This record gives sequence, structure tokens and C-alpha cells, in this order.
Amino acid sequence: MQNIDLICVGKVNAPYFAAGVAEYQKRLGAFCNFRIIELPEATIAEKNAGQTQIRKALQKEGSAILSSLRKGEYLAALCIEGKQFSSEELAALLAERANSGAGDIAFIIGSSHGLSEEVKRAANVRLSMGRITMPHQLARLVLTEQIYRACTINAGMKYHK
Repeated sequence: MQNIDLICVGKVNAPYFAAGVAEYQKRLGAFCNFRIIELPEATIAEKNAGQTQIRKALQKEGSAILSSLRKGEYLAALCIEGKQFSSEELAALLAERANSGAGDIAFIIGSSHGLSEEVKRAANVRLSMGRITMPHQLARLVLTEQIYRACTINAGMKYHK
């Protein structure tokens, strides 16, 4: 069974987001070994932090992200400059990875400051959820639902319309 990881910087604090993520996480159990890895957001001391402080925080988060990957795992980083995928394209990516013999894939959602350049360079693909800005907790819910949708597409189920 394919391993799919969702590596997130920060926690889901809102109960309604947590409930939605938990529901799709439960449903995904029928299709893959799905796990969510929550990493702590690096602390930035000043409210008006400069680019140097932000870059250092991103590097710390990036190191934690890269060290949490499974060996040989395909890395899909969510970032604004990434490619927008349709549900069918995401399903094709998951199927391609599953059929490659090295099916493990990790989706990465960074902190409110984004992802480090090291993580972006390490990524096999950069994904964008569109040009809109959304809270990271909502992005986690939407991505988890889309992974579920992709799995149902690949299984030929009626969930996807």
C-alpha cells in the first residue's frame, strides 16, 4: 500500500478544521498509509522581523522538514509559485508514484512565511492551490480532501464528479 505523508509546519487549532482533516484522514485509510507529521513553527522573536530572521526561521523549519522524509520519498512542496493541478492531474501523480515501485510521496505545507529555498530545491514538484491566499489550516483540510478525491478517482469510485 502506498505511503502518503502530509508534513505540516504548525498545528491545527480550530476544531472545525481538525474535524474535517480527521474525517478525510480516516477515509484515506482504505487507500493508502496516510500520516500527518506536524512540525513546530520556528519562533521569531520580533513582531516586525526582518528578512534575515525570517530566512533563519525558514532554514530551521526546512531542516526539520527534510529530516522527517522517508528515504527516497517523492516531495511535493506547496508554494505560491507552484503549478496548479486539477483533481485528475493529482490522481495521475499519485497513480504514477504508486506504479513506479517507489510510491512514497510527501506533501509539504510550510509555515506562514512559506518554505525554505532548500525545501523548494529538494522538491520533485511544486504545487499551488491557486492564486488566492488561505490560512494554512484550511490549506491542510483542502489538500487532505483532494488527496482523498484523487484516491477515489484512481479507484473508479463515484465520489468525484
